[in-house]
Amino acid sequence: MAHGPSSSSHGSDGLMPRITVHGPASHVGAERSSLTFHVNSSSTPTKIGNGYRLISLKETPDGGIVGLLQVKERNNIYGPDIPRLQLYVKHETQDRLRVHITDADKQRWEVPYNLLPREQAPAMKQTTGRSRKNLITTVQEYSGAELIFNYIPDPFSFSVKRKSNGQTLFNSSSDGSSSYGVMVFKDQYLEISTQLPNDASLYGLGENTQPHGIKLFPGDPYTLYTTDISAINLNADLYGSHPVYMDLRNVKGQASAHAVLLLNSNGMDVFYRGTSLTYKIIGGVLDFYFFSGPSPLAVVDQYTSLIGRPAAMPYWAFGFHQCRWGYHNLSVVEDVVENYKKAQIPLDVIWNDDDHMDGHKDFTLNPNNYPRPKLLAFLEKIHSIGMKYIVLIDPGIGVNSSYGVYQRGIANDVFIKYQGEPYLAQVWPGAVNFPDFLNPKTVEWWGDEIRRFHELVPVNGLWIDMNEASNFCSGLCKIPKDKQCPSGTGPGWDCCLDCKNITETRWDDPPYKINASGLQVPIGYKTIATSAVHYNGVLEYDAHSIYGFSQAIATHKALQGLEGKRPFILSRSTYVGSGKYAAHWTEELCNRWIEVGAFYPFSRDHANYYSPRQELYQWDSVAKSARNALGMRYKILPYLYTLNYEAHTTGAPIARPLFFSFPDYTECYGLSTQFLLGSSLMISPVLEQGKSQVKALFPPGSWYNMFDMTQSITSGGGQYVTLDAPLHVVNVHLYQNSILPMQQGGLISKEARMTPFTLLVAFPAGATDGKAAGKLFLDDDELQEMKLGSGSATYVDFYATVSEGTVKLWSEVQESKFALDKGWKIVKVTVLGLDGSGAPSSLEVDGKPVTGASNIELSSLEQKYITNLEVGDEKKKSMMVEVDGLEIPVGKNFAVSWKMGASG
Repeated sequence: MAHGPSSSSHGSDGLMPRITVHGPASHVGAERSSLTFHVNSSSTPTKIGNGYRLISLKETPDGGIVGLLQVKERNNIYGPDIPRLQLYVKHETQDRLRVHITDADKQRWEVPYNLLPREQAPAMKQTTGRSRKNLITTVQEYSGAELIFNYIPDPFSFSVKRKSNGQTLFNSSSDGSSSYGVMVFKDQYLEISTQLPNDASLYGLGENTQPHGIKLFPGDPYTLYTTDISAINLNADLYGSHPVYMDLRNVKGQASAHAVLLLNSNGMDVFYRGTSLTYKIIGGVLDFYFFSGPSPLAVVDQYTSLIGRPAAMPYWAFGFHQCRWGYHNLSVVEDVVENYKKAQIPLDVIWNDDDHMDGHKDFTLNPNNYPRPKLLAFLEKIHSIGMKYIVLIDPGIGVNSSYGVYQRGIANDVFIKYQGEPYLAQVWPGAVNFPDFLNPKTVEWWGDEIRRFHELVPVNGLWIDMNEASNFCSGLCKIPKDKQCPSGTGPGWDCCLDCKNITETRWDDPPYKINASGLQVPIGYKTIATSAVHYNGVLEYDAHSIYGFSQAIATHKALQGLEGKRPFILSRSTYVGSGKYAAHWTEELCNRWIEVGAFYPFSRDHANYYSPRQELYQWDSVAKSARNALGMRYKILPYLYTLNYEAHTTGAPIARPLFFSFPDYTECYGLSTQFLLGSSLMISPVLEQGKSQVKALFPPGSWYNMFDMTQSITSGGGQYVTLDAPLHVVNVHLYQNSILPMQQGGLISKEARMTPFTLLVAFPAGATDGKAAGKLFLDDDELQEMKLGSGSATYVDFYATVSEGTVKLWSEVQESKFALDKGWKIVKVTVLGLDGSGAPSSLEVDGKPVTGASNIELSSLEQKYITNLEVGDEKKKSMMVEVDGLEIPVGKNFAVSWKMGASG
């Protein structure tokens, strides 16, 4: 519980914590022998540890506290306990608390501080703080602005509470009846748990394939270890590792959210039992960050302020992308681009998988199928109209003495080693070595290879794939002398090297087996051997899950330095912080997919070598669906791009679960079949084959159909509605109180971007009194930085009110020059949900009455309610009003108003 002001102050900025002094600390449970259990295959509980005792606690010069933990009783299950641990706790900001626990006598692996910049935890010898007094008998809690750290000394446990509502967010103590016990800290096995209330809704712990949707499900396995495994496999760890979860609770209708990040890159199992959550980790440290929220958006803001904001993407990245593994030559790619144009389906970016490569080797061109002069001519043609070209690169570098990339890699000593030699694996080119992106020399070499390739082919972005890292073989391999490898026939992913298992080290065969690939396979299976060595002696065992992250950072640095343009990178494997450098992909099912995929933040059609061609023009019905869905996407690109700016500056995700906008509405907590773009655009796709209807949840308020704005749905307390969804229809609805900037669309984002603007204003249906707001960010999207103040960006806030029969719409512009120079105009305003009891009249623009001689038209149309809804007054009319023929510069403040007749 919270206590009074501190007796000692650590600063006046409001960010420093307070240490609260008490009488003797509570020793509840100190006499209890608390056990930790592991359920093995025979379901026999095995005692793992007796926990630790806190024997000293001191203040540090930076305002934190540091303590010494001593093991109570050692055992050797999963190896011996580490005898002494250092506890370091600090309130780093008003809403972020760090709890760091490591070996007090020996440095352990942590996520490198140069990859993920953050405050350094102190070394033990640095922690002789300003207070030499041992605080353990007087201090029971360590209080910050919003979070409070409490502890029990013996056996040591801690809890984190939120001041504002008193909720316990994390509690590692075991009460004897718990399904878990005390903290365990061994060299290759760490365990810690937290109690949870029954009604907590948890999200995160990605990347996994789960059958129950976005909400974590008690009893499902959650393993974090980057793995090349198809998303079709349920209950398995995938390409990314993100050991963070959000906890959303609703107490008496009041929602609050917080997040817990365990910054650890080692493999781990997380057991969620509904009333508890247990981490079982095979190395590293316990480095917890707690983010107080209390709203989901505040949680994401606090989280991304630590790990890095999402990367700024160029405008064209929000257009539609087409990719396939199997575009055997350039003429096929040219045909694809031409056929999209013929079908009048938008397309911004054409991709090559590895078909353009010479023998699947990175940074090469196949001279027969992708001759450079013809490819350059093609790129000049598509670049001239604003289209872009992206290619794939895999991390594995083909072992080939005549291959310049490999030669320069060997000369610069850039590869991961095993017993002093570059570790040998197999991917598409055959035998490969893997670059070690923890090595500064590798980062330089990689950047130089990207520069060389860009001079060969002026690509607009890079797709880094297979970077978990994926390996078609396992163990210690050699190139066979008596056979061709690969043979050139078959699927290409069969291992053809001569390999033997590596089991002699505890890194390749650790005592605790995580549930890797959902099958408890060895952790070196089909990846780099975990006893292989990176720069400075770092083991692959520790660095495995950050391989793709380190490659993304190196690739981002290389592209940024090339042309000074904003990089576009797509990475398959990700870790905490990857979003600062790269976008991320996994794959889905063509009619329905494009209808939902058209509204993903990143919208791409990709097919593999062995699947049928599936470009959107291949079937007339799919082409129609694509024109509808992508047609709408290209109209709302200004909204998507503004959300990109919001993500880059505040961390707010572009695509969001419904509970982000409706945290108090518990019905949407487990909803995985609908999502929001930003705060107010809801997508309700058909996800079942053969269905021509969709049952969609509508949270409380008014929603307007984006494809037929005369149709509205108003739900009082929130409800499910069955919507028509014939084959070519996707349901997209705009929420009340919002203003959506739109343009007229086009087949390429470059041309769509220069079309006139429409403002779509949504009030609650039948409103006689209401407010709405929206925003628009415009910039030179080629610039590396996405920010105001450069002279190459404009930001506009839009506001609207209806009150006492008068509708007002106006803007407030920041840094008008960029938008004025571009000549963007608002030509139309559409207002939804107005009281339909009187016709619009007395139109004014910038305070001047609009006369009959003007080209500006004011019109209205009655809106329809979908039947069988809880509308408070079925007879109440709702009206859509349009003002057309305007010529308002986007970069200039404006005001438009009109009367709505006699309000009734």
